[in-house]
Amino acid sequence: MPIDRLLQGSKLRPDEIECLSLAYARTLHALCLVDRDDPIAEIVAKEVIEIGARGLAIQISKLAVEQLGIRKSPSA
Repeated sequence: MPIDRLLQGSKLRPDEIECLSLAYARTLHALCLVDRDDPIAEIVAKEVIEIGARGLAIQISKLAVEQLGIRKSPSA
């Protein structure tokens, strides 16, 4: 899971890491991304962490999807 690797050694509290991990998982789900080894999953992880650093933890998943500009196809 890219977000765990990216957060290793961070100075975040455990509850903050849990929040970012949950937002990451929800964002992957919203984007229909299953393979966490996919390079896109790492882009998503970095975006979630960047948004979290701005103090927007409540809407991290929604903002990450919007800022990445990725839309699900209607058939997905």
